[in-house]
Amino acid sequence: MNYELLFSELTSRRIRIAITGASGGFGRSFLVQCRDIPALEVVALCDINVDGTRSLLNTLGYCQDAEVCHSADEARTAEASGKAAIVNDFALLDALSLDMVIEATGRPEISVQIAINALKRGVHVGMVSKETDSVAGPWLNKLALENSAVYTTVDGDQPANLIGLITWAKVLGFDIVAAGKSSEYDYVWSAQSGQLDYSGRKVDAPELGACWGLGDDVGATLAQRKALLSSLPLSATPDYCEMNVVANSSGLIPACDAMSYPLCHISELADIFIPQEEGGILTRTGVVDVFNCLRRDDEVSFGGGVFVIVRCKDDETWEMLAGKGHVVSRSRKYACIYLPYHIMGLESPHSIFSAVLHKRASGSTTQAVHAVMAGFAERDIKKGELLEMGGHHHTIEAVSARLLPKADAAGLAPYYLLSDKVLNRDVKAGELIPLEALEMDNSLLYTAWQQSV
Repeated sequence: MNYELLFSELTSRRIRIAITGASGGFGRSFLVQCRDIPALEVVALCDINVDGTRSLLNTLGYCQDAEVCHSADEARTAEASGKAAIVNDFALLDALSLDMVIEATGRPEISVQIAINALKRGVHVGMVSKETDSVAGPWLNKLALENSAVYTTVDGDQPANLIGLITWAKVLGFDIVAAGKSSEYDYVWSAQSGQLDYSGRKVDAPELGACWGLGDDVGATLAQRKALLSSLPLSATPDYCEMNVVANSSGLIPACDAMSYPLCHISELADIFIPQEEGGILTRTGVVDVFNCLRRDDEVSFGGGVFVIVRCKDDETWEMLAGKGHVVSRSRKYACIYLPYHIMGLESPHSIFSAVLHKRASGSTTQAVHAVMAGFAERDIKKGELLEMGGHHHTIEAVSARLLPKADAAGLAPYYLLSDKVLNRDVKAGELIPLEALEMDNSLLYTAWQQSV
């Protein structure tokens, strides 16, 4: 694909954008790339942390004449003078002339309102807040189409990257057995010291050497690795959310409610994410799943990347490709095709160009729900308790995630609909939390969910 030809209009077009949640990690990576693309004009940056946003711009040496605006009139004055407006109230974005809003607050109730406001006035929306997309994405797609706008996941983040890889494989006629991603951090082992490092946490694991190879019994090897590293986190809430977005966008269903999370090497993926009767772990095919990347400290990372497992339809072709170093199963019946990177906002401008220049989503325009990320009570939760979302990974205290096919999730509350809601009854440990256990008040996210299903 020649991207200069694909987006040739960039040489003569200015694209006016706003970014919400501007001071966060995604916002920084996105702005770093924007400053090197003349066609992109940042009209507004919205964040409750105004000082942090100003500091970020100064650090990057970008939009340094941006003005803090407290009213619609001030925002319009900044726009007229060619200066970016820094605002802490997303409602002020409605006063500005925009082509697209990049939504990255990560706060579902706020995020869905920002998206609705933009789409209803024909402004495209790039949804970085996967928490919102997992609940309201299908309905927001419908709203976009009704208003001649584009709603899309954003390239650079794992859901959009995996949707891209899945659709690439489908267009080429591949038979997809499974699709997935690595969890956020690698499990990095030193053969010399016997220590394993997981995001700065180190554990002694000299016994890993004995099960480093997959062996003949895949299940037994994976169980042994898991037992050796059981003191470390082996799953992450954002993974379920991202796979929910991908499932809804692709029609693939969850491999299992808890996701499989095998600790494995890149070279083993085509032997693991295949049917059990073929020696793998899958009880069904056409699924989404997640793995934990296990590697030595002298091996390359998967980089938070994405993969598809496809069936090999010609022995000679895949034998040749295996000889070139591609990941092919030992049986030569399956192959893994993967993208070993996850570079966040650095890649996101592609989604802006696709939406604004071509009126096409770089993600999916699906209006269907295929899977539901539900909340699993880790302990007894009492009536009146607030289910508060917090932390870098946007977890909810005392609630873990599960990902179910839509058919198995009737009456259950989507995980991020639980966020900042109060329970109107007790919920027992081990219970999947139902919608009827929540006090909804005037939840806009709930309204969007009702329209989705």
